[in-house]
Amino acid sequence: MLRTLRAKFVIGFFLIFCLSFLVLNVTLKEYIRSSNRDMITSDLIELKNNSNVYVLQAFLINHFTNNDLYFGQMAEEMVGDLHRATSSDVSAYTVDGILLYSTDETMFAGRSNEDLKLALGGKTAYTITYEGSTGSVLYSYPVVIDGVKVGILRFAKDFSSLYEQTERILNILFYLALAIFLTAFLFSYMLSRHITIPLVKMTDASTEVIRGNLNIRLKFRRKDEIGRLAENFNDMIGQIDSQIAMIARDRDRLKAHNEQEKRFFDNVTHELKTPLTSILGYAEIIRENGESDRGFFDKGMTHIVDESRRLHGMVLNLLEVSHHNAVMDEATLVDTGTLLRDVCDSMEIRAKRYKKRIMLDVENGLVVLGQADRLRQLFINLLDNAIKYSAPMADISLVGERSMKAETIRFIFHNPGETLSPEQIASVFEPFYSGDRMYKEEGSVGLGLSIVKSIVDYHGGTIHMESIEGSTTVYVELPAAGKKGGE
Repeated sequence: MLRTLRAKFVIGFFLIFCLSFLVLNVTLKEYIRSSNRDMITSDLIELKNNSNVYVLQAFLINHFTNNDLYFGQMAEEMVGDLHRATSSDVSAYTVDGILLYSTDETMFAGRSNEDLKLALGGKTAYTITYEGSTGSVLYSYPVVIDGVKVGILRFAKDFSSLYEQTERILNILFYLALAIFLTAFLFSYMLSRHITIPLVKMTDASTEVIRGNLNIRLKFRRKDEIGRLAENFNDMIGQIDSQIAMIARDRDRLKAHNEQEKRFFDNVTHELKTPLTSILGYAEIIRENGESDRGFFDKGMTHIVDESRRLHGMVLNLLEVSHHNAVMDEATLVDTGTLLRDVCDSMEIRAKRYKKRIMLDVENGLVVLGQADRLRQLFINLLDNAIKYSAPMADISLVGERSMKAETIRFIFHNPGETLSPEQIASVFEPFYSGDRMYKEEGSVGLGLSIVKSIVDYHGGTIHMESIEGSTTVYVELPAAGKKGGE
């Protein structure tokens, strides 16, 4: 916190004002207490003088020769007269400290006797006791007649009114000083903000520039040195922004060119393999059986021709994409149920080669707005993965259905096989990921599910995979025709 200029200003002013306020408050209290002591001392001196006059007159009138005896005899009357004359509680003691008489012993009991001890030693002394707005004094002095100490007089005088007045004055001074110091601190704080806020904004702006945000600009309505510095800062960021934008455009063009070339080779190596395998399977069976099974012969030849045409179109499309002039087909209404049945029919031979069976359950009327060739590619890749990576002799389950709210169409590809870990599932849709599968196909480069993910994203759908207790399920949801995401 102390690393900032604003914090140093604020804490510095705060410490200075707090220390000054504390010193002033302590000084005032000590000064007033000293004044109170002086007033009490003056009042006690007058009290002693008046009481001495009274005692001396009493001794002169009666001409007693034994002053100690007379002091004891007249103690009660003398204490009573002094109590009425001075408005104080009075006690009389012998020269040995024995109490002769007291107007109120409770006023003297349980309190310090230091003043009495000093009076017995021939000194005049008093003890001040105060707490808050109350205060009282115990005052003792030896009574001396013709140079002989005849007894001790002790007074208990209440000075609460004096301390109440003092407490009120201290409170007034406290709040007045507090208001003055708070006003001064507020003014100092506002002054420091006027200096430090522009510097803080410049620091924050420079930090944003370091983080890569070049859209930051400073706006100060001031014509001093800080205002001119802000204008120079804005001009500098503008120049840096234009240079970086130029570099970014060149970088993006080079990156796009490299990615297009890479996609071309990846798609050629992966996408041509699956349909070619299907064509090869039909061709080998036809070569072995000839035209003995006319129905299968016609079906196989039709499939070979269709897949060949699709491969031809795929190659042309990849070539066009790699040269920046690919033209995507317009979206049309596609019956995905019919499309999935056709894919399963064409992939049946591949499944039989792996000694596996495809179990299909598809509803009618599963229409989406999209591209038929890309959706066919989606189904082929998912079914091909299910065939390759399912357990031996497995039944592969495919389900196509409409959601309960009829807003999406869901396809479920389920096959028993090796259970995938959460880490594998998290990476399975990344390009070139093939994991540590037990049944990994030779030559696979791990692009199938990455391409599936891109097709689903293009159609505004979602895809996720679950693998639990020896079975793996892929869920694909696409917007139904006319719904959000499929419009």
